[in-house]
Amino acid sequence: MSEPDLTLYRSNVGVVLFNRAGRVWLGRRAHTEGPYNWQFPQGGVDPGEDWEEAARRELQEETGVTSASVIGRTEGWITYDFPPNYGGSKAARGFLGQKQKWFAFRFEGEDAEVNLELHHEIEFDAWKWARLEEAIDWIVPFKRGSYEQVIAAFAHLAGA
Repeated sequence: MSEPDLTLYRSNVGVVLFNRAGRVWLGRRAHTEGPYNWQFPQGGVDPGEDWEEAARRELQEETGVTSASVIGRTEGWITYDFPPNYGGSKAARGFLGQKQKWFAFRFEGEDAEVNLELHHEIEFDAWKWARLEEAIDWIVPFKRGSYEQVIAAFAHLAGA
């Protein structure tokens, strides 16, 4: 199988936030019908932006969390394709999908730090702590392959 042309994929960063008990943060996408509307924080990377800085920015914008430290990172690219007839703005800009680098963070604050309304573009309207492997059951089907790779990469971090 040949490698995809990465110039056709939008640069993106994803974050898996682990709490002290080894559970991971999942957010329910605002204005998105279920049941596959839960995911980890993720977002685009600005030109010239450092990957870790982008991960911290996305984590803060989408969850309000700043009390976290990096405990892991994926190697290489993890990609996923947008489904046929996907009407999202990224596809409209000519991208076939997203290429991602993922970071694992350890949450060092208290749950009250989570603020889903901090950023003007609200991504999530609810959140929960879950087991890492549960994320696969809640993510939209077209992202499942990438989530399987992320879960495998960070499974060793799920212990308390």
